[in-house]
Amino acid sequence: MSSENLTRDEARRRASFLSTDAYEIRLDLTTDERTFRTETTLRFDATEARETFLDLIAEEVHEIELNGELLPDPASRFDGARVRLPALAEGANTVRVLATGRYMNTGEGLHRFVDPVDDEVYLYTQFEVSDARRMFACFEQPDLKATYQLTVTAPDHWRVISNAPTPEPSAAGEGTATWTFSPTERMSTYLVALIAGNYQGGTGEVTARDGRTIPMGVFARASLAEHVDAQNVIDVTKAGIDFYEQAFDQDFPFRKYDQVFVPEYNMGAMENPGAITYVESYVFRSDVADAVRERRDLTILHELAHMWFGDLVTMRWWDDLWLNESFAEYASTLASAEVTRWDDAWTTFALSEKSWAYQQDQLPSTHPIVADMVDLEAVETNFDGITYAKGASVLRQLVAYVGREEFFAGVRAYFAKHAWGNTELRDLLTELEATSGRDLTRWAQLWLQRSGVNTLAPVIEHDADGAVSRFAIRQTAPAEHPVLRPHRLQVGGFSLQDGKLVRTETLELDVDGELTEVPELAGRRADLWLLNDGDLTYTKVRLDADSLAVAMEHLRDLEDPLARTLLWSAAWDMVRDAELPSRRFQQLVLANLTGESSSSSVVRTLLQQLESVAGPYAAAEERAGRTEQAADAVWALAQEAEAGSDTQLQLLESFARLARTTEHRSTLEGLLGGGIALPGREIDTDLRWKLVISLAVLGGIDAAGIDEQLAADDTQSGRKHALTARAALPTEVAKAKAWRRTVEKDTLANESVTAVVQGFRRVTDETLIAPYRPRYFEEISRIWAERSNEIATRLVSGYFPHSYGGQGVLDAADQWLADSEDAPFGLRRIIIEGRDTVARQERVRAADVE
Repeated sequence: MSSENLTRDEARRRASFLSTDAYEIRLDLTTDERTFRTETTLRFDATEARETFLDLIAEEVHEIELNGELLPDPASRFDGARVRLPALAEGANTVRVLATGRYMNTGEGLHRFVDPVDDEVYLYTQFEVSDARRMFACFEQPDLKATYQLTVTAPDHWRVISNAPTPEPSAAGEGTATWTFSPTERMSTYLVALIAGNYQGGTGEVTARDGRTIPMGVFARASLAEHVDAQNVIDVTKAGIDFYEQAFDQDFPFRKYDQVFVPEYNMGAMENPGAITYVESYVFRSDVADAVRERRDLTILHELAHMWFGDLVTMRWWDDLWLNESFAEYASTLASAEVTRWDDAWTTFALSEKSWAYQQDQLPSTHPIVADMVDLEAVETNFDGITYAKGASVLRQLVAYVGREEFFAGVRAYFAKHAWGNTELRDLLTELEATSGRDLTRWAQLWLQRSGVNTLAPVIEHDADGAVSRFAIRQTAPAEHPVLRPHRLQVGGFSLQDGKLVRTETLELDVDGELTEVPELAGRRADLWLLNDGDLTYTKVRLDADSLAVAMEHLRDLEDPLARTLLWSAAWDMVRDAELPSRRFQQLVLANLTGESSSSSVVRTLLQQLESVAGPYAAAEERAGRTEQAADAVWALAQEAEAGSDTQLQLLESFARLARTTEHRSTLEGLLGGGIALPGREIDTDLRWKLVISLAVLGGIDAAGIDEQLAADDTQSGRKHALTARAALPTEVAKAKAWRRTVEKDTLANESVTAVVQGFRRVTDETLIAPYRPRYFEEISRIWAERSNEIATRLVSGYFPHSYGGQGVLDAADQWLADSEDAPFGLRRIIIEGRDTVARQERVRAADVE
C-alpha cells in the first residue's frame, strides 16, 4: 500500500498520543510556474516519547527541524508522502519543515490556472479529503484540529484570501507583496484555504445574532467578474445565516465570509470556513434555467450550513462524513424552502436528490450512511448519493419520527456540547434521545448502519359499493439487503372532482415490519391512493393497479406539485426496475411535461429521464425511432412554449441533445445561423456552443467551423466547449485524437479532460467508438496507477462503455473483475457500478415490449 493512503488505524494511533496546537505556514508563490516554497512550523503535544510522521506531498524536502535541532539528511526521511520524525519529547514539541511544493492542474491541492483572456494567474486550494499535505506539512486527519497562521508572498496586484480576514499587504520587492494573516479558529487540516489572484467582485456585510458585523465578499476571475451576481449571493447568504443561527441556537462561528468562484473546479463547492469556493459554472454569462439558479442557491445554503455541521463540529474520522454532508443537505433544503423564493425545494429534492439516492442505493457498491472508511482511498469513493441525498432523506424521516422541535432541540444541545471539537454518531444520538425521549439505537442500526432501500406497496380490497374494505401496507427489501425498517409516513387519497385530482383523504401513521394493517381507511373512497404522500420517508413506492391507471391518465390533473412529483418518481422507479415499459414513460412525459412548467427543476429532471428512455433504455431495434420521435416532440413543444420562457430554453437544449436526423441538423443549422428563431429566445454564447456541439455530433460542422466559433469566444469556457465539439466529430480521426489526448497523454487539466471525454461519448453511430471497448479494459489499471485520483476517476468513469453496452460489455467487465481481484477498491468500484448500469439497461430494454 502506498504511504499516501493513511489508514484509520494509523490515524487513531497518532491521535492517541498527540494533540495539535498551532501551525505557522509561510508560502512564497513567486518562485516559478511549476513550484512554490512552503515552510511549516507546527506546535503540538505528545504524551509519549514515540516516533511518528508528518504528511507531505512535495517535490523536495530541504530542512526538517525538531525541537530546535536540524535533522541530518532530510531527503532520507521523506518518501514522497510522509516525513518520518524521530522520538518526540514528552510534552511540548515544535517541528519545522521547509520544502518545495508543486502546483496542480487536477483540482487537488494548490491548483494553478492561467486565464486565456488576459494571462492572469489564479490559484486556489481544494484539500478535502487529504490534500492539505500538498501545500504544507501536517497531520492530515480531521481529529487533530489546530489554528493556522498563514504568511503569503505573491504578486502585489493579487487579492489573497484565506480563512482569516485578509490583512493589508506589505511590500516585499519589485511587484510583490506579503500578506500576514492572523491565526484562524481551531479547525481540521482539510478546511484550510488559500485563494489568490486578480479576483474581482462585490462586497457586503451581515449582522450576526450576537451583534458582530460579518464582512462578506463575492469574487471571480477578472474576466468573469461582470457576470457575478454578487448581491443575490449575499442576499441568500444573509437569509441563511439568520435561519441557521435561530435553528441551531449558535452564532455564526467565523469572522468573515468570502465566496469565490474558481476555475477548473472538481465539485460544486467546498466549505472552507470563511472562504467558500464554488465551481465557475455558477457564474452565469448566458441565460440559464431557473433549475440551475435554484441549484446554485441551494449550494450556497449547503456550504453555509457546513459552518456549523462540519466546521464548528467535525467528524472524528471519515466514517461519520454523513454528519457533515447529510446534515448540510437536509438543512439547506429546509432553509431553501422556508427563507428563499424556492418554496417548492422539497419537490425538487423528491424528484432529483432522492432519485440520485435510490439509484446509488441499488448499486452493488452501496454502503451504509455511516460507512466503514478504513483508509483514505475508501473515503474518496464515498462522496456519493448515499452520503448526501440518502442521508438527508433519512434525516427528514428522523424529524418526522421524533418531531421537529425535539430534533432541533437535540441539534442545539449537540452544538453547545461539542463546539470546536470532533464527534461520532453516538454523540448526536445521545442528544436526540435526551430531547425526544426515544431510544434511537434500533432506528440508527436500521437506517444509518444498514444498506438498501425498501419498497412499500398498498394492499387494497373493496366492498361491493367500491369502498375500501381492507387497506394494508406491504414492505419488502432486496435480497442483498434484507432489512425492514420503521417508517413514519402519510397515506393520501385523491379523488376526481370536476376534472381535477383532489386530496380527499390523509392519514399519518407508523409502518413497521412486513405488513401493516391500516383499519382507519376502511370505508373510505378514493380514485388514487398514494403511500408516502408528503415524502416524509425514504422508500420506493408502488401503486395498486387502479391507482396506476388513474395516475397515467390524469397525472396533469393532480394540482399538488409534491404529490405529482411522487407519482413521477414511482413511475420512474418502475421503469428502472423493468416493471413499466420505457415507451410508456416516454408517452407519459410527452403528454404531461407542459403541466410542470411551474417547476424548472421538475422539467429539467423529466427531460433527462426522457432522454434516457428514448436512448439507452429503449429496445435496441427501436432506439433510433424513439429518439427521433422524442426530438420531434420536444422541438414542437419548444415552438409552442411561452416566448423567452424557462421551459422554452430547456426544451431547446433537450432538442439539441436528442437531435439525430438530417432534418434535425437543418433545424440546428438554422438556429445557429439565424434562419430559424424561437420567439423571445436569443442564441447567446453558451446556447450557441450547445448547438455547435450537437451539430458536430451530426457532422453539421467541421473542425474549421469549430475554430471560427472559438475565435469569437476564446475564453476558458469557449476552449472547453471547443474541445468537446472537436471530440464529438463523427470521424475515426476525431475519436482517436480524443483518446490519445486524454488516455495516452497527461497534459490536459481536469475540466479539459472531462470536456474531451464528453465529446468522445456523443455519437449517433455507436460502432464508431465500439473498438475502444477492449482498449478501455486494457488501459484502466495503468491509468489508475499513474494519474491522480481525480483524473483517474474522470477517465475511468467517463470512458466506461455504457452507451454502447450490452452483453459484450458485461462479459468484458466480468473478465476484468475476475482478473483484477487485487486492483484498488476505487477502481473496482467504478467497474462494478458501470457493469451494473449496463445490466440494468439490458433488463429495462427487455421489458420495453408491447
